[in-house]
Amino acid sequence: MPIKAAILGVGNMGKNHLRILSMLKDVEVKHIFDFNEDSLKKLSEQYGVPYTTDAKEAIEGADAVVIVTPTSTHFEYFKLCAGKVKNVFIEKPLAETLEEALEIKALAEQHGMFVQCGFIERFNPVVTELKRVLESKQVLNADFTRTNRLSSRITDVDVVLDLMIHDIDLALFLNGPVEKVVAYGQRENGLVAFASALLQHENGSLSRVLASRMTEKKMRSIQVTTADAYIDAELVKKELVMHTQSSHSKEEDRPYVVSSLEQQIQVVPQEALLSEHQAFVASCMGNSPVNVPDIESGVESLRVSEMILEQINNA
Repeated sequence: MPIKAAILGVGNMGKNHLRILSMLKDVEVKHIFDFNEDSLKKLSEQYGVPYTTDAKEAIEGADAVVIVTPTSTHFEYFKLCAGKVKNVFIEKPLAETLEEALEIKALAEQHGMFVQCGFIERFNPVVTELKRVLESKQVLNADFTRTNRLSSRITDVDVVLDLMIHDIDLALFLNGPVEKVVAYGQRENGLVAFASALLQHENGSLSRVLASRMTEKKMRSIQVTTADAYIDAELVKKELVMHTQSSHSKEEDRPYVVSSLEQQIQVVPQEALLSEHQAFVASCMGNSPVNVPDIESGVESLRVSEMILEQINNA
């Protein structure tokens, strides 16, 4: 029996979720919901799925719900699902505030619900390979850079919750819990548009996270320094390169000769959104894929985000 799924919100991201879910043989999209009826009609005809402007109708009888509405509405739509739907996917961030995220977590535990947070970068094939490489290495420092000129559709959320939160999740994913934060930022039109933060992890490693909507160039990169290597991960071009010291020797005129090795690590092409939903569907069917960003991931990323914003606001 296929998973009966409802999609709440069919804006730009919602359309992408619909495209992917419609491809999966283990999924039947039972309803799409939005307030834009013209858009609903077009998508309904294109994908052959029912539509409704009533969220309660959309989730009725669903095995899974995918919430792709504005961040400020995530909490209300999740409450609508609580006790009625067993599996919920919520686009990042989990909620608008840490307080709401903690309430979502409490409701999910109360009703025995599985919740996946939409941190799509975890499913970027470069990140998948980077995680594998780092399992055998001691991370000293990781630099995360994410820049993009402000999109016209982003008018109500700062750069920390819009862009940086992806890398906050990756920092937690790669290096574990954070115990200390130092941050600063700049505002543009009343919202934080540039932010830089130093995260100190419980395991002793450091993460430096930078996000900007004031930069014209689009960048998505991770540079990791380990005890024996430097790893450069390019998330847009899907490239992963590791630099290591290969040998050293003594000579009379040159006491030490050190040579380095540059290794291009193979990255298997894969659409991250497809991998993300394959993991969600597997979880809905009772399997337990590794490295899935669960509700705890959503809560912890918001906890660190609020620590960063508090420091910026109090500067």
